Amino acid sequence: MQTMGLEVFAIGVFAALFAGISKGGFGSGAAFAGAAILAIAISPGVALGIMLPILMLIDLASLRAYWRQWSGRDAALLVLGGLPGVALGVLLFQRTDGDVLRLLIGGIAIGFVLWQLVMRAGFLRRAAGAIPVWGGALAGMVAGFTSFVSHAGGPPAAVYLLSRGLDKTRYQATTVLVFWALNIAKAVPYAMLGLFTRETLLFDLALAPFALMGTWIGVRAHRIVPERVFFGLTYVLLVVTGAKLIWDGLT
Repeated sequence: MQTMGLEVFAIGVFAALFAGISKGGFGSGAAFAGAAILAIAISPGVALGIMLPILMLIDLASLRAYWRQWSGRDAALLVLGGLPGVALGVLLFQRTDGDVLRLLIGGIAIGFVLWQLVMRAGFLRRAAGAIPVWGGALAGMVAGFTSFVSHAGGPPAAVYLLSRGLDKTRYQATTVLVFWALNIAKAVPYAMLGLFTRETLLFDLALAPFALMGTWIGVRAHRIVPERVFFGLTYVLLVVTGAKLIWDGLT
C-alpha cells in the first residue's frame, strides 16, 4: 500500500472537488477524471478504490437535488443492463495488472473528449434516433463495464439517454440515479478485490467535505452558469492526463 503524502492529498482534494462539480450537473459526466488524475500519482487500483466512496457520497448528495425528476423506466433499463457489465469488469480486473489499467483509463479519458466533441458537433443527436430496448440494455452493459474499470460509464449511458429526448434536468437526474445504483453494485467486488483499506477510507473521510462542496457548486452551476469554460478546461485536463497514463502504461 502506498503512503498518502501531502502531494497525493492535494491531488485528491482537486479530484474530489472536480468529481462533485461534474456529478452535481456541471461537467457532462467528467467526474471520472478524478480517478484518472489520481492514477498518475498512485497505482490505478488504489485510485479507483479511493474515488468510489467519494462518488457514492456525491451520488447521495445529488439525489436529493434531483429527487423524482428522473425517467424511472430508462434508469431501470440501464441499471439492469449495467450489472452484467460490472461482472465483466470484475473478471478483467482479476486478470490484469496496473499498466493495462493505465492504458484503459488513459484511453477512456481521451475517448471521452473525442465523444464530447462529436456530440457537440451534433452528429450523435442526429444519428441516434430512437434506440430500442435491447440497445439501452447494451448501453447499460458497456456503462457498467467502463464504470467498474475507470468510473467512466457516462458516455455509453448518454448515447441511450440522448435518444430519449429528455430535457437537461431529467437527463441529469436519470444519470445520477443510474450511477448511484451501479456504484453500490461495484462496492462489494471492490471490497473483495482489496481496493478498500483502512488508509484509503481515512483518506476518503478527509476528502468528503471537498466532494460535498463540489456537489453544491455543481448543482447550482447546472441551473445558472454556461459550461463552455469548464468544458474547455476539462478537455485539456483529460487529454493531458490520458496521454500521460498511456505513456506510463506503455513504458
